[in-house]
Amino acid sequence: MLKIGKKITWLIKRHPYLYYTRFKLLSKDASQEDIKAQTYNLINKKQFIPKSFHIVNSIILKEKSHLNTFEKVLEIAEWLRLNIKGGSGLSLSSEKALQKMLAGEGGVCSDISQVFNNFCVVNDIEVREWGITSLPFSADFGGHAFNEFYSKEFDKWILIDVSKTILFYAKGSNIPLSVMELFEYNKSGRDVIYTSFLASNAVDDSLISHYFLNDARAPFLICNYHNKTYDAYLDRYQTFLPIFVIHFWLFLIKKSYFYIFPVNNIRKELVYQT
Repeated sequence: MLKIGKKITWLIKRHPYLYYTRFKLLSKDASQEDIKAQTYNLINKKQFIPKSFHIVNSIILKEKSHLNTFEKVLEIAEWLRLNIKGGSGLSLSSEKALQKMLAGEGGVCSDISQVFNNFCVVNDIEVREWGITSLPFSADFGGHAFNEFYSKEFDKWILIDVSKTILFYAKGSNIPLSVMELFEYNKSGRDVIYTSFLASNAVDDSLISHYFLNDARAPFLICNYHNKTYDAYLDRYQTFLPIFVIHFWLFLIKKSYFYIFPVNNIRKELVYQT
């Protein structure tokens, strides 16, 4: 009975067709110019980030107020990876997700990206969240989530994969790449290297190649995610409504996030393959 229950839970929360339907509803074609104005900070202000993030942030950056933006981001990212064991996906409000992850009770890349967004807001660091999917859409590719932050030191956006502890560089350069730079370099055949910002982490080369260095992958920017709204709806209704119902409800009342794909004809390319 336990196995049957888990299977039903998976079907409700994680079935590939639910992901496909979500992409079809929420995906929009866009240019790289459209991306420039999109940040998580625009609709998520510091005073509305749950109190627990401010408390944990003071622990992470205790006596480290001298750090610059780039150094603060790495400090936060390292601390999260050293204190989050990971596990199954949570799909919880940001505060509950943080509590669960720090208690060693799960957390996948999207959960980590979610809480990382909030820590950046607390520290006045511009941030945004990206995902990767496969084109055509494939049930065999589970997707991946990561972040991008604006570095005042380098005066540019920088891709950071907190869950995999990775930064990307053009070969021969010590300036980290942005999301669009990485995928443009891939397309043009320029050499790209990656390194872990956490010395104790063993990089899985095949996994990084599978997610980021494959021609079939397409990045998309997650826009209009209002943390306070989603936290409120998830906390209020998650005990008796499936996650996808809550998300669809927010879509119907026009409070949903949406995806921007900086590629052409995404609606035509996003076809479902089993």
